[in-house]
Amino acid sequence: MSAKSLQRALQHQPLALAGMVLLLLFVLCAIFAPELAPYSPAAIHLDGRLLPPSHAHWFGTDELGRDIFSRTIYGARLSLLVAVSVVGISLLVGLVVGALAGYYGGWLDTFLNILVMNAFLALPGILLAIAFVAFLGPGIFNLILALAIGGWVGFARLVRAQVLTVKEREFVEAARALGASDLRILSRHILPNILQPVIVQATIGMASAVLAEATMSFLGLGVPPPAASWGTMLNDARSHLFDSPHMVVFPAIAVMLCVLSFNFLGDALRDLMDPRTRLSAGL
Repeated sequence: MSAKSLQRALQHQPLALAGMVLLLLFVLCAIFAPELAPYSPAAIHLDGRLLPPSHAHWFGTDELGRDIFSRTIYGARLSLLVAVSVVGISLLVGLVVGALAGYYGGWLDTFLNILVMNAFLALPGILLAIAFVAFLGPGIFNLILALAIGGWVGFARLVRAQVLTVKEREFVEAARALGASDLRILSRHILPNILQPVIVQATIGMASAVLAEATMSFLGLGVPPPAASWGTMLNDARSHLFDSPHMVVFPAIAVMLCVLSFNFLGDALRDLMDPRTRLSAGL
C-alpha cells in the first residue's frame, strides 16, 4: 500500500490513528522509562504513604510511598516485553505446527489438529498458565513460557486453515511440478501468501497477552517484587480501594489503553489488508 493510500485509510479510520498514537506512547515509555520516570519505581518512602495526586507525585503514591506515575511507566516496559515475547514464541510454534498439519495432511494433520491442538483447547489458557507458573515459580521467563503454552494453538489453527486453501492453487502446483522441495514451497510460495491474517491475529494477540500478564501479576504469579507491573499495582491497591482510589485508577487506565491500542490497530490492519474492505472504502 502506498503512503497516500495509508494516509486516506487513517483519515477514514480515526480509531486506527488513535491506536497508533497510544501504542507509540507506550513504546516510548517502555524504551525511555529511566529518563521519563521522576522517581525510582522501587524507592520506598514511608513518610509519604498514600498521597493523592499532586504536583510532586502526578499519580499519587502507594502504601509504601512509591511513586505510582514512575511505576506505571515502568509497567509499560514489562507489559510490552511480555506481549512481544509471548506472541513471538506463539507465532513461531503456530507457524511450524500449522504449516506441517495443513501441508502434509493425513495422519500428521489428524495427530496435530485433532489430538494436540484440541487437547490444549480443552483447557482454558489462563488456567494452564496459572498451573505452569505455580509449578515452576514466578518470574519473567516462566511467565512468558506459561502464556505462550496456551497461545500458540490459535496461530496454528489459523495457519493450518490458510495453508489448506493456498496449497491447492496453481502457482503452488507449478512450483511442485518444477521440482521445488517442500521446504521451498512452504517458505517461498505458501507462507508469504498467508501472512496477512497472521499479522492481524498477532496484533490482537498482543492485546490478549497484555491482559493475561496483568491477570497473572494480579494473582501474584507474575514478576516478583519490587518489579513494577500493572497487575501487581492493582493487587496492592485492593485494600485501599475506597480510601485511596488513585492506586486503582491509573494502572487500570494504563491496562485499558494499552489493550485498546492493540485492538484498534488490529482492526485497522484487518480492514487495510482485506481487498474487499479497501475497495468498498475507496482505498
